[in-house]
Amino acid sequence: MKEKITDFVNGVTKEMKKVTWPTKDELKDSTTVVLVSTVIISLFIAAVDLVFTEIMKVLLRS
Repeated sequence: MKEKITDFVNGVTKEMKKVTWPTKDELKDSTTVVLVSTVIISLFIAAVDLVFTEIMKVLLRS
């Protein structure tokens, strides 16, 4: 059991050395893209929800 854990930790350590981490500027840019995309998609969903809500109100009055 101890050997399996040691092998696992060694494997993880070896793989983590291969990872290319983003620079601070790349991280800022990626975060900005995610936040802007989230806001745009949220506004779109809110607008669609508002339209469907109004349609349902009109249909239920009939």
